[in-house]
Amino acid sequence: MFGFGQLIDILKKNPKRIVFTEGSDSRILEASSRLLASNFLHPILVGDPDKINESAEDSGFNIRGAEIINPMDFKEMDKMVEEFCELRKSKGVTPEQAREILKENNYFGTMLVKMGYADALLGGATYSTADTVRPALQLIKTKPGNTLVSSCFILVRPSATGGNEVLAMGDCGINIKPSEDDLVEIAEETIRCAKVFGVDPHVAFLSYSTDGSGKGEDVDKMRNAARKTKERNPDVPIDGEMQFDAAVSPKVAKKKCPDSEVAGHANTFIFPDINAGNIGYKIAQRMGNFEAYGPILLGLNSPINDLSRGCTATEVYSMAIITAALS
Repeated sequence: MFGFGQLIDILKKNPKRIVFTEGSDSRILEASSRLLASNFLHPILVGDPDKINESAEDSGFNIRGAEIINPMDFKEMDKMVEEFCELRKSKGVTPEQAREILKENNYFGTMLVKMGYADALLGGATYSTADTVRPALQLIKTKPGNTLVSSCFILVRPSATGGNEVLAMGDCGINIKPSEDDLVEIAEETIRCAKVFGVDPHVAFLSYSTDGSGKGEDVDKMRNAARKTKERNPDVPIDGEMQFDAAVSPKVAKKKCPDSEVAGHANTFIFPDINAGNIGYKIAQRMGNFEAYGPILLGLNSPINDLSRGCTATEVYSMAIITAALS
């Protein structure tokens, strides 16, 4: 089952470089100091070196060895501007406009990933989710075959039988009202993410209905999405539509859907919309005593993730490892 040691082992075999767009934030600096004490993930801090070093000194964090890149005097800015204009040529962005945009740390950091200076990016300690996702969509873009960016939360708590209980939940943070086909893509990306964390996915498409007990467009959407996903992934146990109690309780599952290979022991949950997903993972986190890691952004060509503005340094450290391990 999942432990951060597994992800660290992945990174030790192939160390990565991760961009932090808010280089002078004390939480970023604390997480970076921890990473610098290891040899599996190298932090790149974006910002003014004087401000970053002053902030680190004031906070008592040792960041010697960290790479600090200032957008205001980046030696390869001409090259970056040229590539940025090419990426945004459909919008008619001029070199002058590109230089102004690239003064913003979120765009500059995203271009560092795009141009291969770094493998991954973590932002959002002071930015909104939109300010992290927008540059990623414009510059990194979605993987071939993908039409959208989605998100997944990984929830972890100690198991009564030893080890950890690990769940995957998608999409809880990006797509407000996904379509039937959107849900298929969300489910496939969530399945891939779950496997990285050691989950053998048993996927439940959640609804207020179980196996036709309720009627309505939302029920049809989840049933059809589950069927399509199963057709595309025949080796993965997938079922739906089903209610949450049927998905996780063997006793309820025997009554409501006794023939299901998923009901009663689902560990990967696909929600019908962002309302249900966001509420659902937070209930599990707050009342089920799960640690929640995410939102992990899925579907991009390179791993870029968003922090909560209320994050702690420990959460920054954890999300940095998760982000880099997915690259």
